[in-house]
Amino acid sequence: MEQQSIEELEHVAKQVRRDIVRMVHGCQSGHPGGSLGCTDYFVALYFRIMNHSKDFNMNGEGEDLFFLSNGHISPVWYSVLARSGYFDVSELKSFRKLDSRLQGHPTTHEGLPGVRIASGSLGQGMSVAIGAALTKKLNGDTGLVFSLHGDGELQEGQIWEAALFAPHNHVDNLISTIDVNGQQIDGPTEKVLALGNLRAKWEAFGWEVLEMNGNDLTDVIRVLELAKAKAFKGKPIMILMQTNMGHGVDFMMGSHKWHGVAPNDEQLQLALDQLACNLQDY
Repeated sequence: MEQQSIEELEHVAKQVRRDIVRMVHGCQSGHPGGSLGCTDYFVALYFRIMNHSKDFNMNGEGEDLFFLSNGHISPVWYSVLARSGYFDVSELKSFRKLDSRLQGHPTTHEGLPGVRIASGSLGQGMSVAIGAALTKKLNGDTGLVFSLHGDGELQEGQIWEAALFAPHNHVDNLISTIDVNGQQIDGPTEKVLALGNLRAKWEAFGWEVLEMNGNDLTDVIRVLELAKAKAFKGKPIMILMQTNMGHGVDFMMGSHKWHGVAPNDEQLQLALDQLACNLQDY
């Protein structure tokens, strides 16, 4: 498949953001803030960075794997999976509806292509990603494993157990990313439970640490490519991704109030007016 330009990927990102606000508006439920903030990361990952197949199989042998730990931002993942060919985009309209495969938090028993674990019970995704990465090593599989986590999720102890385990066991085919937006459901992370110097923490635990602007598609692609170049050199890789919660919709940006609130009809239209693009809604 011909590689899309940055300009084309930016149009995809705008369409994904349109999908997000329409999905949560359609069921009046869901998490638009973090989804909007992480859109550029997902678009870069699925449309440029990962070696993956839309002909989905659970084991993912010979390809890269992705695990979403902060599963509440499922709208962005579902949109990108559909837009990259895993299932028909028309299914996005069923988000959080009865009998839908697109539940509020990703699950596996509906058999939705692209989803390998149920997630959203925060703190568990890194452990799963490490297990998958070790399995690839045991199988002689050269694929990479990617995972995404929220910064509020770092308040979970299991994350730090995993953070100790990966460097000790040379899990150097793992590229994890933290969405550092400074917001969680109860307010700013600095007020709920300050995280301190994240770079110093992860380096002290033995990880290779990179940083990027998660709302600049060019920078996201540059740093993810750099991370791939640093893989298989003895250390797991952690990317600290600075994002703005609600990015792309001005009245949602930078506030924890849009962590898990759906827009009303008027707010939806205001959001869509800011996200004009040349693609097509579902």
